Amino acid sequence: MIRVAAVGDIHLGPDSRGLLRPAFATLGDAAELLLLAGDLTRHGTPAEAEVVGEEVEALAVPVIAVLGNHDYDAGCPEEVARILAGHGVRVLERSAAVVRANGRLVGVAGTKGFGGGFAGRGGGEFGEPEMKAFMRHSRECADGLRGALEGLAAEGCDLRIALTHFAPVPDTLAGEQPEIYPFLGSYLLAEAIDAAGADLAVHGHAHLGTERGLTACGVRVRNVAQPVIGRAFAVYRLHGAEHRPDLAGRVMGP
Repeated sequence: MIRVAAVGDIHLGPDSRGLLRPAFATLGDAAELLLLAGDLTRHGTPAEAEVVGEEVEALAVPVIAVLGNHDYDAGCPEEVARILAGHGVRVLERSAAVVRANGRLVGVAGTKGFGGGFAGRGGGEFGEPEMKAFMRHSRECADGLRGALEGLAAEGCDLRIALTHFAPVPDTLAGEQPEIYPFLGSYLLAEAIDAAGADLAVHGHAHLGTERGLTACGVRVRNVAQPVIGRAFAVYRLHGAEHRPDLAGRVMGP
């Protein structure tokens, strides 16, 4: 069994320095890995990124993150990622990281993701160039996630996790206004997860959403936005491929 701690939407700034560090310091007893699901800062400034880095530096477990829309707001996401990396955080964007925990290889594939909506109520690459660009970015994020998950399978990972900021399913948006669903996630992310396979999908972004959901093929989806989970982090237990959904959407194993 692998215990995965996860949280998103912590929105740290200079006035919140040290806020989460006491809780994060307990991770050595609680989990083997910490995932950060984006919106780590308020406006994506280097000063805010430094605060986030200090909160998670030299923890007892590896820290893997994706950025969120807030982390892009100041227009320097590459600098935010560089600062976090300097504090030991592995920041993913259409890429993957592998860690060894309890004798198993755990692979995490990550992308910020993007909006676009969900089946029957989603956008398409049609019409004005602005709409095409919007949906193209969403598709490119999803394609990158799928490729990263497939790469982890090729590496022989025992467990695979999809980490995004935007939501892959509408289930975990319940509580948000339906009118804004297209800006909270995209079905393309879920299609990528189901096509490549995963043991867990983790996202943030939807502060008024619901914690638990499923993809069409039965992959567990968890919304770990801090306002949703109501604590410094949530912990999920993964047992391996014997619990992984098959392509028909039936959960294998007990």
